[in-house]
Amino acid sequence: MKILSKKTLAETAMQAIRAEIAAGRWPVGSRLPNETVLSGELGVSRSTLREAVRALVAQGILETRQGAGTFVRALSDDRAQLDRLRHASLRDRFEIRALLEAEAARLAALRAGPDAVMEMRRLLHERGERMGAKDGDFLARDFAFHQCVVAASGNKVLMEIYNFFSTSVREAIEATFDSDLPEPDLAAHTAIVDAIAAHDAEGAARATRQFMLPILERLKDLLDE
Repeated sequence: MKILSKKTLAETAMQAIRAEIAAGRWPVGSRLPNETVLSGELGVSRSTLREAVRALVAQGILETRQGAGTFVRALSDDRAQLDRLRHASLRDRFEIRALLEAEAARLAALRAGPDAVMEMRRLLHERGERMGAKDGDFLARDFAFHQCVVAASGNKVLMEIYNFFSTSVREAIEATFDSDLPEPDLAAHTAIVDAIAAHDAEGAARATRQFMLPILERLKDLLDE
């Protein structure tokens, strides 16, 4: 008779919990049974169950709340989804970035106040031009600016989606350092902020799409070659 290791038991418990979530027993937002009940249902020790729960929390599927219990946070593994994004084409990732940032800029133009616009200009000044800058430092400054624009949209769902994509987006931006893709200059960025400051929603979205157009066109050419 094969004796299962604690690690194997924890993995089996994880699979069982995920199967119950997928089957709809515990929808997103619902609380799992307490530790004693659930360990009994799964036929594992409480320590093994805790190990399984910790792993599912790390994956973003479960969430533990002090004094309240363990709740279902998502139906699937966020890390697995991000891994699939990393294998998507560079063009696909830039197209999604363009969609998200154009809508964020449009909403920012409708909602951003003077302080938000001032912060965008400050971050844009710190970003500067790529020429002569260290790639890692420049990337961090560039991304901080774009995150500020998204935050100024005031749309929490949009911010969450953008944050979910942030790893892939940053990798996509970084990829331009090692290719012949065009890097939008400071003027292209300034046009976005100017439109937001003028509360020109369509102008802000248009400036963002224009900002991304040379990159998307070059990626299309690369695919056609």
